[in-house]
Amino acid sequence: MATSFKKPKICFFDSGIGGLTLLYECVRKLPCAEYVYFADNYNVPYGSLSEDKLLNKADGVFRQISLLKPSAAVIACNTVTARCAGYLRERYDFPILGIQPAIKPAAAAGSCAVLATPATADSWALKELAVRCGMGRTEVLPCPELALYIENNIYNIDKEKINALLPETRADSIVLGCTHYSFVKKHIEKYYSRPVFDGNLGTAEHLRTFLGNFDHQPENTGKIWFCGGDEKKNSHIFNNIETILK
Repeated sequence: MATSFKKPKICFFDSGIGGLTLLYECVRKLPCAEYVYFADNYNVPYGSLSEDKLLNKADGVFRQISLLKPSAAVIACNTVTARCAGYLRERYDFPILGIQPAIKPAAAAGSCAVLATPATADSWALKELAVRCGMGRTEVLPCPELALYIENNIYNIDKEKINALLPETRADSIVLGCTHYSFVKKHIEKYYSRPVFDGNLGTAEHLRTFLGNFDHQPENTGKIWFCGGDEKKNSHIFNNIETILK
């Protein structure tokens, strides 16, 4: 007799569409779970917000998340992870996982450059991660306009405009420090002609390990709800994400 388990409820939070790339990986790893995706598309980009505004916005969403009594919450925004994760973990009693740039695997193969929003690039959390995992060969490069361009033009990406927003670097590999950037990961890899890493797969693996043994069979697929921001846009992008990521 097959053992059945209660479906875990996992809440995601991102400033906009970027976290959908992480949600996609998590659904692939844990198809049985129920997901609630919170977004704030109308206030993108978070990378330009002050510390106080960022904390207020994140806390407001997590108050809503707390009402759902989630099995876990995932911060799908690198800026919110870097700036707010510690604060949120102190305030809420449910597990909170945060995405981080995949510096460790990138640095293991040589020098790497982390592309990030200005707020993430300037955060203590990213600087500490670069020191701890970067093996002394990691540079952090802010990309002030890239996330907003992707958010506003996801259905009509102009590769030449993306090129103009990418900084020059001689690093051996590129690390994506914003989940929005994962939508153009293949183009970034082609532009730099070197490997590109993001934190999506690692975070999905971490979530699966953290939640433990559930019935992850595809036939037990859970549901996905979209809350806040442009719900219609977020739902449509997620439902077509495999085509968009090609």
